[in-house]
Formats: sequence, structure tokens, C-alpha cells
Amino acid sequence: MTTVWRPAETDAVTSSADRPPVLDIVLPVHNEERDLEPCVRRLHAYLTDELGYPFRITVAENASTDGTVDVAGRLAAELPGVRVMALAEPGRGRALRTAWLASEAPVLVYMDVDLSTDLAALLPLVAPLMTGHSDLAIGTRLARSSRVVRGAKREVISRSYNLLLRGALATRLSDAQCGFKAIRSDVAARLLPLVEDDGWFFDTELLVLAERSGLRIHEVPVDWVDDPDSRVDIVKTAKADLAGIARLLRALATGRVPVAELRAQLGRGPLTDPVPGVPHGLVGQALRFGVIGVVSTLAYLVLFVMLRGALTAQAANLVALLVTAMANTAANRRITFGIRGTPGVARSQFQGLVVFALGLGLTSGSLALLHSVSPNAHRATEIVLLVVANAVATLLRFVLFRGWVFAGRRRSQARDGGAVLEPALAVDTPTD
Repeated sequence: MTTVWRPAETDAVTSSADRPPVLDIVLPVHNEERDLEPCVRRLHAYLTDELGYPFRITVAENASTDGTVDVAGRLAAELPGVRVMALAEPGRGRALRTAWLASEAPVLVYMDVDLSTDLAALLPLVAPLMTGHSDLAIGTRLARSSRVVRGAKREVISRSYNLLLRGALATRLSDAQCGFKAIRSDVAARLLPLVEDDGWFFDTELLVLAERSGLRIHEVPVDWVDDPDSRVDIVKTAKADLAGIARLLRALATGRVPVAELRAQLGRGPLTDPVPGVPHGLVGQALRFGVIGVVSTLAYLVLFVMLRGALTAQAANLVALLVTAMANTAANRRITFGIRGTPGVARSQFQGLVVFALGLGLTSGSLALLHSVSPNAHRATEIVLLVVANAVATLLRFVLFRGWVFAGRRRSQARDGGAVLEPALAVDTPTD
């Protein structure tokens, strides 16, 4: 007889393995009747042959309407170390939170059921958590050494989303949405009750809370082959993510999330001999600002060209400029002006958006002038004009950043005789 574990039941079925699991790998599934069995068998065979630790695979079935739960139950009855958790409501975040909080394993893992990530990255993912070096670990598809196979549309969306996250939430994470993550169970027990999202924004919210709490997040470059049969609604997910970013910003700004308390309880202490801050001379600042500006302009042009086929010139210009402007503000805050930590991030981003509006006026005005003179202007002419307009906007941005956006923090640093250092926070990130 097939046994299905339900979190509300008191007679929960534990692992069929003889020893308590060291790893509990959770696969959230919703209507995956066709793909579930081959993926679970492949994962189970790999863990049996390569892992060397007791493990459990938890199939977190959430409100499927097909035969997913029956397939999962049959696998649990046949394969040792596989169990099924059945939830009445859908939601990837809800499934992960429930399964992780109910697990007794010291290291908790999440994978997409399609196993898009090469399983060879599993041991590098969990090793820093098992040794105590790190608190969370995530796979990243955006590191220089990662190898990724996916369409241009998903590539642009992924990179744009992560640029937006870096700018809006001041995070250094390179790939918040990769379906390949691990967390220590003691950290999960403290953070998961504070994560409000039950859907696709769950990962991002958890990681931002961990980062703000001073936890160490280890990033592992992965090989990734995108599932062409993915049923993720990109537009719906994007809207939900933007709403999640806005909600999380409000929660952090109003103090609804006890970041200071979490940092005191969970965060790693500061180094006894901190590295001195970045010098603030005009020449050094201008050079760093120039390098960031070149990178931002290239990113802007790539986004504009990619978006121009689907949007008008003005709309493509707006989206590309907004994404790169937020990332530019965050980079200049940290690298050019040596300001670290979370205090003042929201104000800096707001002022940066004012500067962005001026830059938008320059670029949009230039495009409008070009199209009034030459309505059928060639795409190459648009790009050349935008390069010139962005150069002027960049000069204006530097002047305003130095004299307005970051001026108060720089004067505070000068009075204190040192740099504003980031509070206890150590995140391993790729160089990309």
C-alpha cells in the first residue's frame, strides 16, 4: 500500500533509510506526472552512487490535479530514502517552507524537479554548509565559469532581473532565482517564518533576509540546460516578483523585518582588523566611475538592442535605462564612493532615480529630436545618438553623485577619519 506523508498528520512517515538523513533534498512539484519518475530515479541513482552520506528525497507535491501524487507514492514505496509530502494548496515557496521546517536533516536542499542543473555541482553546494564555513549556498548560472544552454529571451530576462535586484535591494547575489540551493537547518528555522512569499519570489526574499542578517552565502557556478517544456508563466511571475520587491523594500524600510536582531543572533562578527575603505580622491573616483559607466553603457546598449525588436525605441530606452541605472547607483555607492552597509540604501536609490530621470530626459529628448528630423532614422543612427547622449548623461550623473547623492555620507566619513564599513556580512560571489 502506498503511504503519503501529510504535514498535518501525527504519524508522519520518515525516511526509509536506516540512518537519519544528513541531506534532505526537496523537489517541489505541481502537475509533474510525466517528468517526475525519470527525474527522481536519476537523482536517487546519483545520490546512491556518489554522495556517501545518508540522504532523503522529499517530493513536495502541492495541489496537483493530475496523477503526480500517485507517481510519487509509487516511487516512495519502491525507492529507499524517498518520501512524499502532500499539500492542499499550490505554491513552490509554501512547499519548500513546509518541507524544510518539518525536516530533521542538518542540511536542506532545493532542486527543480526537471534537474536542469548538472548534479555534479551538488557536493560543492553542500560541502561549505556541512563544514560550517557557510550558512546558505546557491547555484549561479551567471558566473564566468558557468555553462548555460537556454534561449536569448530567458537569458535577457534572467540578467535583467538580477540587475534589478542588485539595484533595488542592494544585494550582491548574482543569480537569486536559480533552482539549486541549500541551507543549514538551524538557519532555516530562524529565517523561514519571516519569509512571506509562497510562490516564486520565496527564494529571493529568503536570500535577501540572509544577506541583511550577516550570513555567509556561498555561490557555486553550475552547468545548466534549460527545460524547453517549462510551464512557468514568465509575465505572471515577473509581476509577482516586482510586487515582492516592493513589499520587501517596505518591510525593510519600516523595520517590520527585525534585521538588527537577526544580525545580532545569526550574523558573523566583524574582522578585528578591517580592510581600509576606498580612497575618495577626485581622480580615483572619476576613474572608478568611468569604468562602471562603460560597463553600464554596454549593458544598456545590449538591453536596448534586445528589447528594440519587441518594443518601440522610447519604451526600449526606458526599460534598459531603468535597469542599468539602478545597478549603476548600487555599484557607484560601493565601489566609487566606498559606502557599504544597508543604511541609506533606499535614499540613495531614490536620489539615483532622480538622476536617472534627468538622464532619461536627455536620451529620450535626443531620440524625439532625431525622429522629428528624420522619422525613418536607421537603427544604427539611433544607437550612435544614444551613445553621445549617454556620455553627457554620465558626466551629469558623476557631478550629481559626488555633489548630492553621496555627499553627506562622504562628509560623515571625513569627520570620522575612515570609511563606512559594511556590518558583519560575507558573501562569496563570482567576479561577474
